[in-house]
Amino acid sequence: MATKEATVAELTGLFQSSAAVLLTEYRGLTVAKLKELRSNIRGDASYAVVKNTLTKIAANKAGISAFDDQLAGPSAIAFVHGDPVAVAKALRDFAKANPLLVVKGGYVDGKPLTAGEVSKLAELESREVLLAKLAGAFTASLYGAAYLFNAPLSKAVRTVDALRAKHESAA
Repeated sequence: MATKEATVAELTGLFQSSAAVLLTEYRGLTVAKLKELRSNIRGDASYAVVKNTLTKIAANKAGISAFDDQLAGPSAIAFVHGDPVAVAKALRDFAKANPLLVVKGGYVDGKPLTAGEVSKLAELESREVLLAKLAGAFTASLYGAAYLFNAPLSKAVRTVDALRAKHESAA
């Protein structure tokens, strides 16, 4: 009984401290394949095989009821502490190569996700790519603004130069 309570407490802590949680079914995957999946997502998440009843209790204690109907069969959860998009991509890619892995749903930023929404999450570009695009957009805007500010000055210089040249030729 004490070990079950400790497991529930540990899972509750993982639910509360995770940036996102992705629920999968791993029926038929070998231990070697699960180890491979864990190593694929190690940088951004931990992947744990869980007992459904204890997980349901822990999720409810953490205020998450999204998994109540999905906790059936052999379940495993990716507790994301890094980039949720990177983990969703890794799970998607692994599931393509190993169809026995099924992504059932997720929970990101206080919102439940269906399996389809997790797939859409996996299609997003990584945080770094999005930040780089944003920085590029800002840089282009700054260059445009600098050009606009310099344009009247350069026009004024050209006008003054033309007036000077005209004045010199008239004299």
